[in-house]
Amino acid sequence: MSETEPTPEARATTPREARGEDGRGNGMALLVIASCQLMVVLDITIVNIALPEIQRALDFSTTSLSWVVNAYTLTFGGLLLLGGRMGDILGRRRVFVFGVLLFALASLLGGLSQNSWQLLAARALQGVGGAIASPTSLALISTTFREGPARNRAFGVFAAVSAGGGAIGLLAGGMLVEWLNWRWVLFVNVPIGLLIALATPRWIRESERRPGHFDIAGALASTIGMVLLVYGFIRAAQEGWRDPFTLASFGAAVLFLALFVLIERRSRQPITPLHMFADRNRAGTYGIMLSLAAAIFGMFFFLTLFVQDVLDFSPLQAGLAFLPVSAVIAVGAGLASQLLPKYGPKPFMVTGAILAAGGLAWLTLTDVDSTYAGSILGPMLVFSLGMGMEFVSLTLMALSNVPVQETGAASGLLNATQQVGGSLGLSILVTMFGTASNNEAGRQIPAFLSQATPGERLRFQRTGQLPAQYADQILAAGVSAAFVTAAIFTAVAAVIALLVIQVRPSDLERLQGGGAVPGP
Repeated sequence: MSETEPTPEARATTPREARGEDGRGNGMALLVIASCQLMVVLDITIVNIALPEIQRALDFSTTSLSWVVNAYTLTFGGLLLLGGRMGDILGRRRVFVFGVLLFALASLLGGLSQNSWQLLAARALQGVGGAIASPTSLALISTTFREGPARNRAFGVFAAVSAGGGAIGLLAGGMLVEWLNWRWVLFVNVPIGLLIALATPRWIRESERRPGHFDIAGALASTIGMVLLVYGFIRAAQEGWRDPFTLASFGAAVLFLALFVLIERRSRQPITPLHMFADRNRAGTYGIMLSLAAAIFGMFFFLTLFVQDVLDFSPLQAGLAFLPVSAVIAVGAGLASQLLPKYGPKPFMVTGAILAAGGLAWLTLTDVDSTYAGSILGPMLVFSLGMGMEFVSLTLMALSNVPVQETGAASGLLNATQQVGGSLGLSILVTMFGTASNNEAGRQIPAFLSQATPGERLRFQRTGQLPAQYADQILAAGVSAAFVTAAIFTAVAAVIALLVIQVRPSDLERLQGGGAVPGP
């Protein structure tokens, strides 16, 4: 037996695709990886459709309802960097399977929740599982597919799943809530996670384990800091900017985030290698992702509320209303994936951000008289086309020129900026929504009381609820204000893409398959 030929024992434990015995190997590996990413990303929005049902079942207030989303995205984003490091040190396939199984267990517990704190705890645990599985899945693409067209296509599929999973989640959530109940938006992850965990050893090879240690202190400091920052914004929407707890939350957030930077600068093996930000293209990529995620999370959250509460869509109708988003994102991602080797990522970064900003600016015109076909569908499609272009370009640029030993950290950082940006952006948009809604309520309540019958006034005093025509005006005013801020976020992304991103001829050669990823 030659030195290069694997032993029978090694052949028995090596996935078939790694041995070259099955031409479908890479395709099946990509299917497993993409399925995990779809499950993780889908869970960010699949719960959105169920929010009204969850609010009634578990007695959430309107403002606290955003924590059902943020409990997931904050732990997801805060621990993604640690998850990427775990894959590098312990082996990516092993860590991938563990993350998927933890995600499935948390989904089961969330579906069984009987009160609000149980659901929030389960959503946070889901985020931990997603933080372990998601960066590992992106890193597995880098180690499974050779650099060049094959890897570009794999990145295109991964990016399309990442971008389109949100819209798919809204449709799936609508179907599950309409036909079953809200608990099934969580239960559905259990069989999917088990299938992924069973298929992974068959089709994905284990990566080489690298020595290192876990930066637990850095992960905790960043996560606590972001939780406090998001809490500050949501508290401001409820109690105002002068509230002592609001100010204390912001102050503590600054301290923890500063501590995080200090820990990372002194750590021998930080979860966030700060030298990655020395590359202007990579730093610009993270800034663009942060800004765009802040916009897209808010768009899905507020449009879901608008179409159900103002347009009176059922959960299934609301899910179907977002189906075109997924299709157009796939078109944008496919277009960018095909043309990137010729034109490079910058034109798609700039164009995508401008399209996204234009779509959100159009949505600021939303009011109580808006219709889906006349006021919602058009701007959603413009926004989605831009986002499809963006996600392919950003994914590819984030891992460009990254040495193999740091692909886990680089992919984790990209995902972290997406989740942290989404959580932070949603909390800021909730604050803008709350301020505008309160101002509009100050106009609508006196108008209602001036025309209300004694019985209507008494009902309002007991419940605090206005008739639909007045409540819709308040909600529409808040949603429109939130979209103004979201449009500003995407405009910032366009400016970063235009002024910061610089692509050299050598970068285009790598996109076409020439050259190798350099070392440190």
